[in-house]
Amino acid sequence: MKSKILALSKNEEFKNLLKQKKISNKYVTIFYGHLNNKDQNKLNISFVTKKKIGNAVKRNKIKRRLRNIANDAVKNISLRFNYSYLVIAKPTMLNNEYIIIKETLFRDLERIR
Repeated sequence: MKSKILALSKNEEFKNLLKQKKISNKYVTIFYGHLNNKDQNKLNISFVTKKKIGNAVKRNKIKRRLRNIANDAVKNISLRFNYSYLVIAKPTMLNNEYIIIKETLFRDLERIR
């Protein structure tokens, strides 16, 4: 089965999203809004981890967790596919359990709807 998630690719897309709405919690900051010329059948989402968080292994672990949560959110929550999302991870993601992070992100994604 093909993934329903599509990453943002252009620098302009990131800059436009950073100017739009945001929601934040202690694990991530989510920027979201409408972008022109995007596929409405797929979820446009990108995950960013800063180098301050740790080495490449730690950053990739965070991205894997976020990708897995996004896949579950597509199946369980009716996310808006006409929005594009930019998820910026915070250092607190490394020290907490996956289930707690998932519940928090689901709550925030439901608030965005």
